[in-house]
Amino acid sequence: MTADQILAEIREANLSYLMLAQSLIRVDTEQALYRLGISEDTARLIGTLTPAQMMKIAASNTLLCRFRMDDDMVWGLLTSHGKPAANEGVNRLHASILLAGRHQEAA
Repeated sequence: MTADQILAEIREANLSYLMLAQSLIRVDTEQALYRLGISEDTARLIGTLTPAQMMKIAASNTLLCRFRMDDDMVWGLLTSHGKPAANEGVNRLHASILLAGRHQEAA
């Protein structure tokens, strides 16, 4: 993949992320804050962006979204690495609880 292709993919991902974020914020702000891991101020800003503003922001060569799972425990729970598939639902629930706690701490 060339550098130009990577930049095009980043722009596409940015636009998709902004559109999804704005849609979630407009439907249910509290859920959007949790699922996106953003602050109320950021949600308010994204919720009011015009399509032209979203296109301009998306054109950046920097990826706007990021992984929030930054430790081995959460990654292990989400991937069920080394565990039977029967525990998958419990593992995902546990990971959601951990992420919700981190969202509360950040807020």
